[in-house]
Amino acid sequence: MPDYFDAIVVGSGISGGWAAKELTEKGMRTLLLERGRNVVHIKDYPHATLHPWELPHRGNITQHDRHDHLIQQRNYAFDEASQDFFVNDVLHPYQQQKPFEWYRGYQVGGRSLTWGRQSYRWSDLDFAANRADGTAIDWPLRYRELAPWYDYVERFVGVSGNRDGLPQLPDGIYLPPMQMSVAEQAIAKRIQERYGNRRHMIIGRTANHSQKIGNRGPCQYRNRCQQGCPFSGYFSTQSATLPAALATGKLTLRPDSIVTRLLYDRKAHKVTGVEILDAHTKQTIEYKSRIVFLNASAFNSAWVLMNSATEEWPEGLGSSSGQLGRNVMDHHTGIRISGIIEGFDDKYVFGRRPTGIYIPRYRNLAEEGRSYVRGFGFQGSAGRQGWNRNADEKQIGPTLKETLIEPGAWTVSLSGFGETLPYAENHIRLDHEHRDKWGLPQLSVHIQFGENEKKMRTDMLADAAEMLHEAGVKEIEATDRGAVPGRGIHEMGTARMGADARHAVLNRFNQVWDAPNVFVTDGACMVSSACQNPSLTYMALTARAVDYAVSEMKKQNL
Repeated sequence: MPDYFDAIVVGSGISGGWAAKELTEKGMRTLLLERGRNVVHIKDYPHATLHPWELPHRGNITQHDRHDHLIQQRNYAFDEASQDFFVNDVLHPYQQQKPFEWYRGYQVGGRSLTWGRQSYRWSDLDFAANRADGTAIDWPLRYRELAPWYDYVERFVGVSGNRDGLPQLPDGIYLPPMQMSVAEQAIAKRIQERYGNRRHMIIGRTANHSQKIGNRGPCQYRNRCQQGCPFSGYFSTQSATLPAALATGKLTLRPDSIVTRLLYDRKAHKVTGVEILDAHTKQTIEYKSRIVFLNASAFNSAWVLMNSATEEWPEGLGSSSGQLGRNVMDHHTGIRISGIIEGFDDKYVFGRRPTGIYIPRYRNLAEEGRSYVRGFGFQGSAGRQGWNRNADEKQIGPTLKETLIEPGAWTVSLSGFGETLPYAENHIRLDHEHRDKWGLPQLSVHIQFGENEKKMRTDMLADAAEMLHEAGVKEIEATDRGAVPGRGIHEMGTARMGADARHAVLNRFNQVWDAPNVFVTDGACMVSSACQNPSLTYMALTARAVDYAVSEMKKQNL
Protein backbone atom coordinates (compact mmCIF):
# COMPACT_ATOMS: atom_id res chain seq x y z
CA MET A 1 0.00 0.00 0.00
CA PRO A 2 1.33 3.49 -0.80
CA ASP A 3 1.87 5.84 2.10
CA TYR A 4 0.86 9.04 0.28
CA PHE A 5 -2.60 10.01 -0.97
CA ASP A 6 -4.42 13.07 -2.21
CA ALA A 7 -6.96 12.67 0.57
CA ILE A 8 -7.53 10.61 3.70
CA VAL A 9 -11.02 9.99 5.09
CA VAL A 10 -11.30 8.87 8.72
CA GLY A 11 -14.46 6.85 9.32
CA SER A 12 -16.65 4.93 6.87
CA GLY A 13 -20.15 5.64 8.13
CA ILE A 14 -22.77 7.86 6.53
CA SER A 15 -20.64 10.99 6.13
CA GLY A 16 -17.33 9.16 5.64
CA GLY A 17 -18.79 7.08 2.84
CA TRP A 18 -20.02 10.26 1.18
CA ALA A 19 -16.61 11.91 1.52
CA ALA A 20 -14.91 8.90 -0.07
CA LYS A 21 -17.40 8.81 -2.94
CA GLU A 22 -17.14 12.50 -3.71
CA LEU A 23 -13.36 12.69 -3.43
CA THR A 24 -12.72 9.68 -5.65
CA GLU A 25 -15.27 10.74 -8.25
CA LYS A 26 -13.41 14.05 -8.46
CA GLY A 27 -10.17 12.21 -9.22
CA MET A 28 -8.59 12.20 -5.76
CA ARG A 29 -6.56 9.15 -4.75
CA THR A 30 -8.22 8.50 -1.41
CA LEU A 31 -7.47 6.35 1.62
CA LEU A 32 -10.55 5.40 3.65
CA LEU A 33 -9.63 4.39 7.20
CA GLU A 34 -12.00 2.47 9.47
CA ARG A 35 -11.12 1.46 13.01
CA GLY A 36 -13.32 -1.65 12.91
CA ARG A 37 -13.54 -4.79 10.81
CA ASN A 38 -14.47 -5.00 7.17
CA VAL A 39 -18.09 -5.81 6.33
CA VAL A 40 -18.68 -6.88 2.74
CA HIS A 41 -22.09 -6.10 1.31
CA ILE A 42 -24.46 -9.11 1.38
CA LYS A 43 -21.72 -11.65 2.24
CA ASP A 44 -21.31 -10.32 5.74
CA TYR A 45 -25.01 -10.08 6.60
CA PRO A 46 -25.20 -13.61 8.07
CA HIS A 47 -28.66 -13.28 9.60
CA ALA A 48 -30.40 -11.16 6.99
CA THR A 49 -32.35 -14.02 5.41
CA LEU A 50 -32.93 -16.12 8.50
CA HIS A 51 -36.27 -16.33 10.23
CA PRO A 52 -36.32 -15.73 13.99
CA TRP A 53 -36.89 -19.43 14.66
CA GLU A 54 -33.72 -20.24 12.69
CA LEU A 55 -31.56 -18.26 15.11
CA PRO A 56 -30.02 -20.08 18.09
CA HIS A 57 -31.96 -18.00 20.62
CA ARG A 58 -34.93 -16.98 18.48
CA GLY A 59 -33.64 -13.41 18.27
CA ASN A 60 -33.11 -13.01 22.00
CA ILE A 61 -29.75 -12.15 23.54
CA THR A 62 -27.91 -14.27 26.07
CA GLN A 63 -26.63 -13.23 29.48
CA HIS A 64 -23.12 -13.23 28.02
CA ASP A 65 -24.30 -10.84 25.30
CA ARG A 66 -25.89 -8.60 27.92
CA HIS A 67 -22.61 -8.46 29.81
CA ASP A 68 -20.62 -7.52 26.70
CA HIS A 69 -23.22 -5.03 25.45
CA LEU A 70 -24.33 -3.33 28.64
CA ILE A 71 -25.10 -0.07 26.80
CA GLN A 72 -25.75 -1.30 23.26
CA GLN A 73 -28.50 -3.73 24.30
CA ARG A 74 -30.71 -0.72 25.11
CA ASN A 75 -30.73 0.35 21.47
CA TYR A 76 -34.03 -0.32 19.70
CA ALA A 77 -32.20 -2.07 16.82
CA PHE A 78 -30.09 -4.40 18.98
CA ASP A 79 -30.96 -8.09 19.04
CA GLU A 80 -29.36 -11.46 18.38
CA ALA A 81 -29.37 -10.94 14.61
CA SER A 82 -27.92 -7.40 14.61
CA GLN A 83 -25.53 -7.43 17.55
CA ASP A 84 -22.46 -7.90 15.32
CA PHE A 85 -23.02 -4.34 14.06
CA PHE A 86 -22.70 -2.88 17.58
CA VAL A 87 -19.56 -2.46 19.66
CA ASN A 88 -18.59 -4.62 22.58
CA ASP A 89 -18.90 -2.21 25.52
CA VAL A 90 -16.30 -4.11 27.55
CA LEU A 91 -13.68 -3.60 24.81
CA HIS A 92 -14.71 0.02 24.11
CA PRO A 93 -15.29 1.71 27.48
CA TYR A 94 -15.85 5.39 28.18
CA GLN A 95 -16.35 7.42 31.33
CA GLN A 96 -19.78 8.86 32.19
CA GLN A 97 -19.59 11.91 34.43
CA LYS A 98 -23.32 12.21 33.77
CA PRO A 99 -25.42 9.34 32.35
CA PHE A 100 -24.91 9.05 28.59
CA GLU A 101 -25.76 6.07 26.39
CA TRP A 102 -23.29 5.99 23.50
CA TYR A 103 -24.48 3.68 20.73
CA ARG A 104 -21.76 2.77 18.26
CA GLY A 105 -20.90 0.44 15.39
CA TYR A 106 -17.20 -0.02 14.71
CA GLN A 107 -17.06 -1.65 11.29
CA VAL A 108 -16.93 -0.58 7.66
CA GLY A 109 -20.24 1.18 7.15
CA GLY A 110 -20.49 2.23 10.80
CA ARG A 111 -24.02 3.12 11.84
CA SER A 112 -25.17 3.41 8.23
CA LEU A 113 -25.99 -0.29 8.61
CA THR A 114 -28.31 0.27 11.57
CA TRP A 115 -29.56 3.88 11.31
CA GLY A 116 -33.25 4.71 11.43
CA ARG A 117 -33.12 6.12 7.84
CA GLN A 118 -35.41 9.07 8.57
CA SER A 119 -34.27 11.77 6.12
CA TYR A 120 -35.46 15.34 6.66
CA ARG A 121 -34.14 18.66 5.46
CA TRP A 122 -33.57 21.52 7.84
CA SER A 123 -35.14 24.89 7.08
CA ASP A 124 -34.00 28.45 7.67
CA LEU A 125 -36.03 28.28 10.86
CA ASP A 126 -33.35 25.85 12.05
CA PHE A 127 -30.27 27.50 10.56
CA ALA A 128 -31.29 30.93 11.90
CA ALA A 129 -32.55 29.74 15.29
CA ASN A 130 -29.44 30.53 17.33
CA ARG A 131 -29.32 34.08 16.04
CA ALA A 132 -33.07 34.56 16.45
CA ASP A 133 -33.17 33.74 20.15
CA GLY A 134 -29.60 34.69 21.08
CA THR A 135 -28.33 31.17 21.77
CA ALA A 136 -24.65 30.23 21.34
CA ILE A 137 -23.38 31.42 17.92
CA ASP A 138 -25.02 31.82 14.53
CA TRP A 139 -24.75 29.21 11.81
CA PRO A 140 -22.34 30.47 9.10
CA LEU A 141 -24.74 29.40 6.32
CA ARG A 142 -28.44 29.34 5.52
CA TYR A 143 -30.83 26.88 3.90
CA ARG A 144 -30.56 28.46 0.44
CA GLU A 145 -26.83 27.62 0.37
CA LEU A 146 -27.40 23.99 1.33
CA ALA A 147 -30.58 23.39 -0.71
CA PRO A 148 -28.71 22.41 -3.93
CA TRP A 149 -26.66 19.92 -1.93
CA TYR A 150 -29.79 18.45 -0.37
CA ASP A 151 -31.02 18.00 -3.96
CA TYR A 152 -27.75 16.37 -4.91
CA VAL A 153 -27.62 13.82 -2.11
CA GLU A 154 -31.34 12.96 -2.25
CA ARG A 155 -31.02 12.00 -5.91
CA PHE A 156 -28.30 9.51 -5.03
CA VAL A 157 -29.57 8.31 -1.66
CA GLY A 158 -33.13 7.60 -2.75
CA VAL A 159 -35.56 9.07 -0.21
CA SER A 160 -39.22 8.03 -0.38
CA GLY A 161 -41.72 10.61 0.78
CA ASN A 162 -44.37 13.19 -0.02
CA ARG A 163 -43.93 16.83 -0.96
CA ASP A 164 -46.04 18.22 1.86
CA GLY A 165 -45.53 21.97 1.36
CA LEU A 166 -44.48 22.73 4.94
CA PRO A 167 -42.08 25.69 5.31
CA GLN A 168 -40.59 24.29 8.52
CA LEU A 169 -39.79 20.99 6.75
CA PRO A 170 -38.70 21.80 3.16
CA ASP A 171 -39.70 19.40 0.41
CA GLY A 172 -37.04 17.48 -1.46
CA ILE A 173 -36.58 15.16 -4.41
CA TYR A 174 -38.42 11.99 -3.51
CA LEU A 175 -39.25 8.52 -4.66
CA PRO A 176 -42.94 7.60 -4.34
CA PRO A 177 -44.00 7.61 -0.68
CA MET A 178 -44.81 4.54 1.33
CA GLN A 179 -48.46 4.41 2.31
CA MET A 180 -50.10 5.16 5.63
CA SER A 181 -52.31 2.48 7.12
CA VAL A 182 -56.05 3.17 7.14
CA ALA A 183 -55.89 4.07 10.82
CA GLU A 184 -53.02 6.50 10.24
CA GLN A 185 -54.91 8.10 7.37
CA ALA A 186 -57.92 8.57 9.62
CA ILE A 187 -55.82 10.09 12.43
CA ALA A 188 -54.04 12.41 10.00
CA LYS A 189 -57.37 13.60 8.60
CA ARG A 190 -58.83 14.22 12.05
CA ILE A 191 -55.74 16.16 13.16
CA GLN A 192 -56.01 18.36 10.07
CA GLU A 193 -59.73 18.93 10.68
CA ARG A 194 -59.07 19.85 14.31
CA TYR A 195 -55.92 21.97 13.93
CA GLY A 196 -56.11 23.16 10.34
CA ASN A 197 -52.73 24.02 8.85
CA ARG A 198 -51.14 24.37 12.28
CA ARG A 199 -50.37 20.66 12.74
CA HIS A 200 -49.79 17.85 10.28
CA MET A 201 -49.24 14.12 10.26
CA ILE A 202 -47.25 12.91 7.24
CA ILE A 203 -45.65 9.67 6.14
CA GLY A 204 -42.03 9.43 7.27
CA ARG A 205 -39.45 10.46 4.68
CA THR A 206 -37.10 7.52 4.65
CA ALA A 207 -33.97 6.32 2.82
CA ASN A 208 -35.78 3.09 1.97
CA HIS A 209 -36.23 2.71 -1.76
CA SER A 210 -39.86 2.45 -2.81
CA GLN A 211 -38.63 1.70 -6.33
CA LYS A 212 -35.40 0.44 -7.83
CA ILE A 213 -32.45 2.84 -8.08
CA GLY A 214 -29.87 1.37 -10.45
CA ASN A 215 -29.06 -1.97 -8.87
CA ARG A 216 -30.41 -0.96 -5.46
CA GLY A 217 -33.75 -2.15 -4.15
CA PRO A 218 -36.62 -1.85 -4.12
CA CYS A 219 -37.40 -2.29 -0.43
CA GLN A 220 -38.98 -5.69 0.30
CA TYR A 221 -41.02 -4.43 3.29
CA ARG A 222 -39.30 -6.85 5.67
CA ASN A 223 -38.37 -4.16 8.24
CA ARG A 224 -35.19 -6.02 9.16
CA CYS A 225 -32.85 -3.26 8.00
CA GLN A 226 -30.56 -3.42 11.04
CA GLN A 227 -29.43 -6.90 9.97
CA GLY A 228 -28.08 -5.59 6.66
CA CYS A 229 -30.15 -5.63 3.49
CA PRO A 230 -29.22 -8.19 0.80
CA PHE A 231 -31.62 -6.39 -1.57
CA SER A 232 -29.88 -3.00 -1.16
CA GLY A 233 -33.31 -1.70 -0.25
CA TYR A 234 -32.01 1.17 1.88
CA PHE A 235 -29.11 3.58 1.73
CA SER A 236 -25.91 2.50 3.47
CA THR A 237 -22.19 2.84 2.83
CA GLN A 238 -22.08 -0.77 1.63
CA SER A 239 -25.00 -0.50 -0.76
CA ALA A 240 -24.33 2.94 -2.23
CA THR A 241 -21.33 5.18 -1.55
CA LEU A 242 -18.60 2.53 -1.17
CA PRO A 243 -19.39 0.78 -4.49
CA ALA A 244 -19.40 4.19 -6.20
CA ALA A 245 -16.01 5.07 -4.71
CA LEU A 246 -14.50 1.68 -5.55
CA ALA A 247 -15.74 1.92 -9.14
CA THR A 248 -13.44 4.91 -9.71
CA GLY A 249 -10.31 2.88 -9.04
CA LYS A 250 -9.13 5.72 -6.80
CA LEU A 251 -10.07 4.28 -3.41
CA THR A 252 -7.95 2.31 -0.95
CA LEU A 253 -9.92 0.90 1.98
CA ARG A 254 -8.06 -0.02 5.16
CA PRO A 255 -10.19 -1.45 8.00
CA ASP A 256 -8.85 -2.27 11.50
CA SER A 257 -7.05 1.08 11.49
CA ILE A 258 -7.43 3.23 14.61
CA VAL A 259 -6.48 6.81 13.81
CA THR A 260 -4.63 8.09 16.87
CA ARG A 261 -3.65 11.60 15.77
CA LEU A 262 -3.25 14.05 12.95
CA LEU A 263 0.33 14.92 11.96
CA TYR A 264 0.73 18.68 12.20
CA ASP A 265 3.47 20.71 10.49
CA ARG A 266 3.96 23.75 12.70
CA LYS A 267 5.91 25.72 10.10
CA ALA A 268 3.43 25.09 7.29
CA HIS A 269 0.39 25.45 9.62
CA LYS A 270 -1.23 22.39 8.13
CA VAL A 271 -1.67 18.67 8.65
CA THR A 272 0.55 16.36 6.63
CA GLY A 273 -1.33 13.13 7.29
CA VAL A 274 -2.45 10.76 10.04
CA GLU A 275 -0.98 8.24 12.41
CA ILE A 276 -2.82 4.95 12.85
CA LEU A 277 -2.59 1.99 15.18
CA ASP A 278 -3.28 -1.36 13.56
CA ALA A 279 -6.09 -2.79 15.67
CA HIS A 280 -4.62 -6.31 15.54
CA THR A 281 -0.84 -5.91 15.46
CA LYS A 282 -0.77 -2.59 17.37
CA GLN A 283 1.81 -1.41 14.85
CA THR A 284 2.03 2.37 14.40
CA ILE A 285 1.89 3.53 10.76
CA GLU A 286 1.84 6.98 9.19
CA TYR A 287 0.00 7.94 6.01
CA LYS A 288 0.50 11.27 4.30
CA SER A 289 -2.00 13.30 2.29
CA ARG A 290 -2.81 16.80 1.06
CA ILE A 291 -6.15 16.93 2.90
CA VAL A 292 -7.90 14.99 5.65
CA PHE A 293 -11.64 14.52 6.17
CA LEU A 294 -12.63 13.60 9.72
CA ASN A 295 -15.87 11.58 9.70
CA ALA A 296 -15.43 9.26 12.66
CA SER A 297 -18.66 10.46 14.39
CA ALA A 298 -19.14 13.54 16.55
CA PHE A 299 -17.32 12.13 19.57
CA ASN A 300 -14.57 10.21 17.82
CA SER A 301 -13.70 13.03 15.42
CA ALA A 302 -13.33 15.32 18.43
CA TRP A 303 -11.25 12.62 20.14
CA VAL A 304 -8.83 12.58 17.18
CA LEU A 305 -8.53 16.37 17.26
CA MET A 306 -7.99 16.43 21.03
CA ASN A 307 -5.45 13.60 20.86
CA SER A 308 -3.53 15.58 18.22
CA ALA A 309 -2.33 18.07 20.83
CA THR A 310 0.93 19.88 20.12
CA GLU A 311 3.00 22.54 21.85
CA GLU A 312 1.09 25.11 19.82
CA TRP A 313 -2.28 23.49 20.53
CA PRO A 314 -1.98 21.82 23.97
CA GLU A 315 -5.74 21.19 24.18
CA GLY A 316 -5.83 19.61 20.75
CA LEU A 317 -5.77 20.65 17.11
CA GLY A 318 -8.60 23.12 16.56
CA SER A 319 -8.77 24.16 20.20
CA SER A 320 -7.80 27.83 19.81
CA SER A 321 -11.43 28.93 20.25
CA GLY A 322 -11.85 26.96 23.46
CA GLN A 323 -14.85 25.20 21.90
CA LEU A 324 -13.35 21.83 20.95
CA GLY A 325 -15.32 19.10 22.72
CA ARG A 326 -18.01 21.51 23.91
CA ASN A 327 -21.64 22.23 22.97
CA VAL A 328 -22.64 18.58 22.86
CA MET A 329 -26.25 17.97 21.82
CA ASP A 330 -28.59 15.02 21.39
CA HIS A 331 -32.34 15.03 20.91
CA HIS A 332 -34.23 14.39 24.12
CA THR A 333 -36.59 11.43 23.88
CA GLY A 334 -38.50 9.19 26.28
CA ILE A 335 -41.96 10.71 25.74
CA ARG A 336 -44.36 7.99 24.57
CA ILE A 337 -48.11 8.15 24.06
CA SER A 338 -50.24 5.24 22.90
CA GLY A 339 -53.85 4.16 22.64
CA ILE A 340 -56.46 2.17 20.75
CA ILE A 341 -58.34 3.39 17.69
CA GLU A 342 -61.64 1.76 16.83
CA GLY A 343 -63.61 1.29 13.65
CA PHE A 344 -61.14 -0.64 11.48
CA ASP A 345 -61.59 -4.22 12.62
CA ASP A 346 -62.28 -5.31 9.05
CA LYS A 347 -58.92 -3.91 7.86
CA TYR A 348 -55.42 -5.34 8.08
CA VAL A 349 -51.87 -4.38 7.14
CA PHE A 350 -49.75 -6.56 4.88
CA GLY A 351 -45.98 -6.39 4.83
CA ARG A 352 -43.75 -4.70 7.38
CA ARG A 353 -43.31 -1.09 6.34
CA PRO A 354 -39.84 0.15 7.39
CA THR A 355 -40.95 3.67 8.25
CA GLY A 356 -43.67 5.30 10.29
CA ILE A 357 -45.52 8.58 10.43
CA TYR A 358 -44.08 11.96 11.36
CA ILE A 359 -45.64 14.99 13.01
CA PRO A 360 -43.30 17.89 12.16
CA ARG A 361 -42.57 20.71 14.56
CA TYR A 362 -45.45 23.15 15.11
CA ARG A 363 -44.45 24.94 18.32
CA ASN A 364 -42.69 28.34 18.23
CA LEU A 365 -43.00 28.70 14.47
CA ALA A 366 -44.34 32.17 15.20
CA GLU A 367 -44.78 34.19 18.37
CA GLU A 368 -46.51 31.85 20.79
CA GLY A 369 -45.27 32.89 24.20
CA ARG A 370 -44.23 29.39 25.24
CA SER A 371 -41.99 29.08 28.29
CA TYR A 372 -39.23 27.60 26.14
CA VAL A 373 -37.61 28.18 22.74
CA ARG A 374 -37.46 25.83 19.75
CA GLY A 375 -39.72 22.81 19.36
CA PHE A 376 -40.26 19.10 18.85
CA GLY A 377 -41.71 16.50 16.52
CA PHE A 378 -43.24 13.04 16.85
CA GLN A 379 -42.52 9.76 15.14
CA GLY A 380 -44.82 6.77 15.42
CA SER A 381 -47.21 4.40 13.70
CA ALA A 382 -50.60 2.70 13.89
CA GLY A 383 -51.12 -1.00 13.25
CA ARG A 384 -52.82 -4.11 14.55
CA GLN A 385 -51.59 -6.00 17.56
CA GLY A 386 -49.92 -9.28 16.68
CA TRP A 387 -49.87 -12.81 18.07
CA ASN A 388 -47.66 -11.94 21.03
CA ARG A 389 -50.26 -9.67 22.64
CA ASN A 390 -51.55 -12.66 24.62
CA ALA A 391 -48.38 -14.70 24.78
CA ASP A 392 -48.17 -14.29 28.54
CA GLU A 393 -51.74 -15.41 29.21
CA LYS A 394 -52.13 -18.58 31.24
CA GLN A 395 -53.94 -20.66 28.68
CA ILE A 396 -52.89 -23.52 26.45
CA GLY A 397 -54.21 -25.65 23.62
CA PRO A 398 -56.88 -24.75 21.03
CA THR A 399 -58.13 -21.70 22.93
CA LEU A 400 -54.71 -20.09 22.85
CA LYS A 401 -54.19 -20.92 19.17
CA GLU A 402 -57.57 -19.57 18.14
CA THR A 403 -56.94 -16.37 20.07
CA LEU A 404 -53.52 -15.80 18.53
CA ILE A 405 -54.54 -16.28 14.89
CA GLU A 406 -57.04 -13.46 15.20
CA PRO A 407 -55.46 -10.01 14.75
CA GLY A 408 -55.63 -7.75 17.76
CA ALA A 409 -56.89 -4.22 18.17
CA TRP A 410 -55.61 -1.27 16.16
CA THR A 411 -53.14 0.65 18.30
CA VAL A 412 -51.29 3.90 17.72
CA SER A 413 -48.15 5.18 19.39
CA LEU A 414 -46.14 8.39 19.20
CA SER A 415 -42.62 9.12 20.44
CA GLY A 416 -41.29 12.64 20.89
CA PHE A 417 -38.00 14.07 19.64
CA GLY A 418 -37.17 17.44 21.15
CA GLU A 419 -34.53 19.97 20.19
CA THR A 420 -31.66 20.43 22.63
CA LEU A 421 -29.83 23.71 22.94
CA PRO A 422 -26.02 23.87 22.61
CA TYR A 423 -24.72 24.37 26.14
CA ALA A 424 -20.98 25.07 26.42
CA GLU A 425 -20.85 23.17 29.71
CA ASN A 426 -21.98 19.97 27.98
CA HIS A 427 -18.64 18.56 26.93
CA ILE A 428 -16.36 15.62 26.31
CA ARG A 429 -12.66 15.42 27.16
CA LEU A 430 -9.80 12.94 27.13
CA ASP A 431 -9.37 10.92 30.32
CA HIS A 432 -5.69 9.96 30.46
CA GLU A 433 -6.21 8.07 33.72
CA HIS A 434 -8.50 5.56 32.02
CA ARG A 435 -7.24 3.87 28.87
CA ASP A 436 -8.58 1.23 26.52
CA LYS A 437 -7.00 -2.07 25.45
CA TRP A 438 -4.81 -0.21 22.96
CA GLY A 439 -3.48 2.14 25.63
CA LEU A 440 -5.42 5.11 24.27
CA PRO A 441 -7.19 7.62 26.53
CA GLN A 442 -10.90 7.08 26.96
CA LEU A 443 -13.50 9.76 26.47
CA SER A 444 -15.09 11.31 29.50
CA VAL A 445 -18.64 12.50 28.85
CA HIS A 446 -20.41 15.25 30.80
CA ILE A 447 -23.84 16.00 29.33
CA GLN A 448 -27.21 16.88 30.82
CA PHE A 449 -30.41 18.46 29.55
CA GLY A 450 -31.27 21.98 30.68
CA GLU A 451 -34.35 23.82 31.86
CA ASN A 452 -35.44 24.61 28.28
CA GLU A 453 -35.66 20.91 27.46
CA LYS A 454 -37.45 20.12 30.72
CA LYS A 455 -40.11 22.77 30.06
CA MET A 456 -40.53 21.55 26.48
CA ARG A 457 -41.26 18.01 27.65
CA THR A 458 -44.40 19.15 29.45
CA ASP A 459 -45.86 20.29 26.12
CA MET A 460 -44.60 17.19 24.31
CA LEU A 461 -46.51 14.92 26.67
CA ALA A 462 -49.69 17.00 26.85
CA ASP A 463 -49.83 17.82 23.13
CA ALA A 464 -49.47 14.23 21.95
CA ALA A 465 -52.19 13.04 24.33
CA GLU A 466 -54.46 15.87 23.21
CA MET A 467 -53.94 15.14 19.51
CA LEU A 468 -54.73 11.47 19.90
CA HIS A 469 -57.80 12.30 21.98
CA GLU A 470 -59.02 14.74 19.31
CA ALA A 471 -58.44 12.00 16.72
CA GLY A 472 -60.75 9.62 18.58
CA VAL A 473 -58.11 7.39 20.13
CA LYS A 474 -59.23 5.55 23.28
CA GLU A 475 -57.44 4.26 26.37
CA ILE A 476 -54.63 6.76 25.95
CA GLU A 477 -51.49 6.19 28.01
CA ALA A 478 -49.02 9.08 28.19
CA THR A 479 -45.63 8.31 29.71
CA ASP A 480 -42.44 10.26 30.28
CA ARG A 481 -39.81 7.56 30.66
CA GLY A 482 -37.14 10.12 31.40
CA ALA A 483 -34.65 11.85 29.15
CA VAL A 484 -31.23 10.21 29.03
CA PRO A 485 -28.69 11.85 26.67
CA GLY A 486 -27.56 9.47 23.96
CA ARG A 487 -30.86 7.70 23.45
CA GLY A 488 -31.66 9.95 20.50
CA ILE A 489 -28.51 8.54 18.82
CA HIS A 490 -27.94 11.98 17.31
CA GLU A 491 -24.85 13.25 19.14
CA MET A 492 -23.70 16.55 17.68
CA GLY A 493 -21.70 19.72 18.24
CA THR A 494 -18.21 18.90 19.53
CA ALA A 495 -16.42 20.93 16.81
CA ARG A 496 -18.95 23.49 15.72
CA MET A 497 -18.88 25.64 12.60
CA GLY A 498 -18.80 29.43 12.79
CA ALA A 499 -17.94 32.62 10.96
CA ASP A 500 -15.29 33.62 13.52
CA ALA A 501 -12.23 31.60 14.55
CA ARG A 502 -12.52 33.01 18.07
CA HIS A 503 -15.78 31.16 18.70
CA ALA A 504 -15.75 28.07 16.48
CA VAL A 505 -13.57 25.10 15.57
CA LEU A 506 -14.61 25.07 11.89
CA ASN A 507 -15.34 27.70 9.26
CA ARG A 508 -18.34 27.84 6.93
CA PHE A 509 -16.85 25.15 4.67
CA ASN A 510 -16.13 22.76 7.56
CA GLN A 511 -12.40 23.53 7.59
CA VAL A 512 -10.56 23.51 10.90
CA TRP A 513 -9.64 27.14 11.49
CA ASP A 514 -6.25 26.12 12.91
CA ALA A 515 -5.42 23.69 10.07
CA PRO A 516 -7.33 24.53 6.88
CA ASN A 517 -6.51 21.28 5.09
CA VAL A 518 -8.58 19.35 7.67
CA PHE A 519 -12.36 19.11 7.20
CA VAL A 520 -14.94 17.78 9.68
CA THR A 521 -18.37 17.02 8.23
CA ASP A 522 -20.01 14.57 10.61
CA GLY A 523 -22.18 15.46 13.61
CA ALA A 524 -19.25 17.22 15.28
CA CYS A 525 -19.72 20.27 13.02
CA MET A 526 -23.30 21.06 14.04
CA VAL A 527 -24.07 24.45 15.60
CA SER A 528 -27.60 23.60 16.75
CA SER A 529 -29.64 20.40 16.78
CA ALA A 530 -33.11 21.25 15.32
CA CYS A 531 -35.60 18.51 16.23
CA GLN A 532 -35.54 16.43 13.05
CA ASN A 533 -33.07 13.68 12.23
CA PRO A 534 -29.72 15.16 11.15
CA SER A 535 -28.13 12.53 8.88
CA LEU A 536 -29.33 14.03 5.59
CA THR A 537 -27.76 17.34 6.64
CA TYR A 538 -24.44 15.60 7.35
CA MET A 539 -24.50 14.19 3.82
CA ALA A 540 -25.28 17.55 2.22
CA LEU A 541 -22.57 19.32 4.23
CA THR A 542 -20.07 16.61 3.27
CA ALA A 543 -20.76 16.86 -0.47
CA ARG A 544 -20.54 20.65 -0.25
CA ALA A 545 -17.25 20.55 1.69
CA VAL A 546 -15.64 18.10 -0.72
CA ASP A 547 -16.61 20.25 -3.69
CA TYR A 548 -14.99 23.24 -2.00
CA ALA A 549 -11.89 21.30 -0.90
CA VAL A 550 -11.15 19.92 -4.36
CA SER A 551 -11.70 23.35 -5.90
CA GLU A 552 -9.20 24.83 -3.45
CA MET A 553 -6.72 22.04 -4.14
CA LYS A 554 -6.88 22.74 -7.86
CA LYS A 555 -6.17 26.39 -7.12
CA GLN A 556 -3.14 25.29 -5.07
CA ASN A 557 -4.68 26.83 -1.95
CA LEU A 558 -4.50 23.54 -0.05
